[in-house]
Amino acid sequence: MSTGSFQHRVWQWVVACFPPSAHLNIQERNHRFLEEALELAQASSCTKQEAHDLVEYVFGRAKGDVHQEVGGVMVTLAALCNAAQIEMDEAAECELDRNWSHIDRIRAKQATKPQGSALPQ
Repeated sequence: MSTGSFQHRVWQWVVACFPPSAHLNIQERNHRFLEEALELAQASSCTKQEAHDLVEYVFGRAKGDVHQEVGGVMVTLAALCNAAQIEMDEAAECELDRNWSHIDRIRAKQATKPQGSALPQ
């Protein structure tokens, strides 16, 4: 098993899986984060209309501070996991393990996706 913080181990996976142009591409990382956040909300019974309403609400406000918003994401994710009775750390470790086991498929998908698109395919 790899050692280091979860964040560092994710970095190792990103470097192993993606071309250098994607490692620190904030736009790409933002799009993938938003996609996963929306999938989590959908899986937790958030409706499309509620998601659209929240997009309008958030983008109608001033931009926040990235550091503070990361903290907000972590706090609200932990609270959601508590409400859903999900062990957040265990779910994260399972997903990272799953990602390592699908690295060839992920690389192939990355190679065929349109560059600069918010959509994953």
